[in-house]
Amino acid sequence: MLSELTVVACAKLNLGLKVFPRRADGFHDIVSVFRNLNLYDRLRISVSDKEGCRVHSAFDLPQENTLTKAYKAFCVLTGIKKGIDVQLEKNIPAGGGLGGGSSDASSLIISLDKLFNTQLTPSELLRISGSVGSDCFFFTSSIIENGTDALFDYVPYAAVIEGRGEVKKSLKCTDDYSILLVFPGINVSTKEAYELVDLEMSKNVCEKNIAIGKVADLQECVYNKEILQWDFVNDFTEPVCRNYGRIKSAIEDLKSVSADFVEMSGSGSTVFGVFKDLELAKKASLIMRKNWTVVLL
Repeated sequence: MLSELTVVACAKLNLGLKVFPRRADGFHDIVSVFRNLNLYDRLRISVSDKEGCRVHSAFDLPQENTLTKAYKAFCVLTGIKKGIDVQLEKNIPAGGGLGGGSSDASSLIISLDKLFNTQLTPSELLRISGSVGSDCFFFTSSIIENGTDALFDYVPYAAVIEGRGEVKKSLKCTDDYSILLVFPGINVSTKEAYELVDLEMSKNVCEKNIAIGKVADLQECVYNKEILQWDFVNDFTEPVCRNYGRIKSAIEDLKSVSADFVEMSGSGSTVFGVFKDLELAKKASLIMRKNWTVVLL
């Protein structure tokens, strides 16, 4: 049995994101095109004789977090009682709409399966993931489909996501373009963002009956177009920008440096610009970093 693993947990972007009305169980159905990014946290996971999951990080984390939730869900399903220590190197900003916490949990779940040789099936791994968070479905699927390599390094992956995140259609992940991430330095609560969208939807009753499957097909069609023709829309962007002017300013600044496509990821606050031309992306990065924290991928 292995005693230690060091793995990565990649961030994700929502290229577009349609939110549907709140369901009876409290969740919202969504349709979105997700793609992962060559930006990742790193986790060193060690088996311990002490019970429980202990997370060590330079960043303050709540006592109960996605890693401790993932460990508990894994132990409930498998009966494993041994503890673990997790050394977490955070590179994905928290509260930025990039799925860092969910990705960390997904990489941990699959790492635990390897460390304890529990040989869980894909459906069992996804069941544990879904109990931790909706975005975990995507991250876990990306590792399952791409094999062990995706646990230790960035492997491009994209998918159309439906429902809570459990319905997925993999796409060919093209990465012949550059992505400039801009971090406004604001932590947008997912709960608050959904409340803003719920309020927005209450004013637009006619949109409640749009078929999820039809929207998913449209999202895939947009993804397959040239970047200059992308017209993805994130339903969070408009209401979140009304409450957070700094996010709106970041979007406007990205448009001013000639990004081919600009949007906010997830419920915010990270915004991104897509550039077909690498040299233009580099120039845009230099301009943007005068006023913003940025990463060019």
